[in-house]
Amino acid sequence: MKATIYHNPRCSTSRKVLDAMREAGVEPTVVEYLKDTPSKAKLKKLIKDAGVPVREAMRRKESVYAELGLGDAKLSDEALLDAMVANPILIERPIVETAKGVRVCRPPELVQEIL
Repeated sequence: MKATIYHNPRCSTSRKVLDAMREAGVEPTVVEYLKDTPSKAKLKKLIKDAGVPVREAMRRKESVYAELGLGDAKLSDEALLDAMVANPILIERPIVETAKGVRVCRPPELVQEIL
C-alpha cells in the first residue's frame, strides 16, 4: 500500500502513528513537513480530503498562532493556509494519506481507518 505521513519526529503522537503504520505492514513515505513543507495547494487538498475545516487542521496552542492573530474568526481559509505554509509548526500532525483517504491522526487511532 502506498502511503505518506506528514511527520514531526519530535511529536509522540506522530511517532505512534508511524509505528502503527509499520506494524500494519505499511512502510510510508515520510515527509518531515517542518523541513519539507507542502505547498499551499497540496495542504489545501490534504485538509479537504481529510474532511476537516482548515482551522481544525491547525495547532492553535502554538505561540505563533496567537502572535499572528489567527484566532480571528474573520480570517479566511486562504489566510489560514498562507499562515500554515509560512509557519509549518501550525500544521496539525500527523497527516496521513493513503489510497483509502486522508486523516489528521488525532487521536492516533484514526490512522486505522485508512490502512
